[in-house]
Amino acid sequence: MTQYFSKITGWGMYVPENVLTNHDLEKMMDTNDEWIVTRTGIRERRIVSEGEATVSMSVKASQRALEKAGISAEDLDLIILASSTPDYLVPPASSIIQDQLGATKAAAMTVVAGCSGFVYSLNTAAQFIQTGAYEHILVIGAETISAGIDWEDRGTAILFGDGAGAVIVSRSLQPGGLLSMKMGSDGSGWDALIVPALGTRNYPSHENIEKKEHKLKMKGRPVFKFATRVMSDATVDVVTQAGLTMDDIDVLIPHQANQRIIDLALRRLNFPAEKTIVNLDRYGNTSAASVPLAMIEALEDGRIKDNDKVVMIAFGAGLTYAAAVWQFQPMEVSPEDEAILVTNWPVDSAFQRKMQEMRAAAFKMKVQARTKASEASMAIMLPLYSFRKGLKKRGKKNGKDEPKALEDKQSQ
Repeated sequence: MTQYFSKITGWGMYVPENVLTNHDLEKMMDTNDEWIVTRTGIRERRIVSEGEATVSMSVKASQRALEKAGISAEDLDLIILASSTPDYLVPPASSIIQDQLGATKAAAMTVVAGCSGFVYSLNTAAQFIQTGAYEHILVIGAETISAGIDWEDRGTAILFGDGAGAVIVSRSLQPGGLLSMKMGSDGSGWDALIVPALGTRNYPSHENIEKKEHKLKMKGRPVFKFATRVMSDATVDVVTQAGLTMDDIDVLIPHQANQRIIDLALRRLNFPAEKTIVNLDRYGNTSAASVPLAMIEALEDGRIKDNDKVVMIAFGAGLTYAAAVWQFQPMEVSPEDEAILVTNWPVDSAFQRKMQEMRAAAFKMKVQARTKASEASMAIMLPLYSFRKGLKKRGKKNGKDEPKALEDKQSQ
């Protein structure tokens, strides 16, 4: 039986021309550039112009991906759109994209998994490819988050931006592509990221629109806690599952949500920042478009090279998370390169797998130890920080009370 591998053969991205900087936000709400950069790492984000939305951005990104792959829309077997911000609740945005691309033979579906959606969709596409069911699949991550933002809410308005990234996943005989994956959900945190009044449970009305319940609401602390845990844990799991350690990983592409979350994950994984793709300073958090935008920029500027092993990790509303280890096969390949090598024979493969399992187990233990040490440190420092904060508050209060006390004393 022929063994098929998934291969990314084309990619394309689109971000709106309209740039919204931190200095622009200073004019709209009580915030400033230093405060935003210090807490998030974001300096600017892209916002759709009039007439732009998720479908239009997806189509532009997809056309570029098709051109890069050297195939037409009619060659597509399936379109998977990852998005939480479709043009309409009904019909699916994926079907509109299919029509506008002219992909007449393709099935189409939309995956709603928050910011994890693209990695969910990429993992799903690889299954259809590796089983031989399909030959070419278009995977898109696209969001128009700005449409659901309350521009008076500093907690969310500073974070998000719009954009779209698309890749073509094709059938290949070259070993590589998806090496391992993990997807998960913690539904107990379902209300940590929510648009309360945009569904059948609580349909938009004059009352809840006045309360801005049709806009995105976020509980920052539980999201941060969830993110910092799954970023390192899920990365360790997929790397170990692939029989690798972080020393074998050439590039890490994390969800572009917050620089603090990324930095904490890198410390726990003991992974170098120079091998990590970060572009949130220019785009902010683009949700399901976050990972593909970072990946495509890395491919374009040569930071992802032939045969590189790349980890993609994302988390988002749900609360969901998804991770994958992907090996990028060379774009140009001769028939000889796809032949079965001696090093792939069963005996050698079994020996190598056992050695990889031993290395992976040791690596996992090290990361777990660093994570526990980090959590213990945070548990000690947080009460001290709160205590110091309380002292400062009391000091300020006493300072304000001193002049009044002095006046009372003088009047007696």
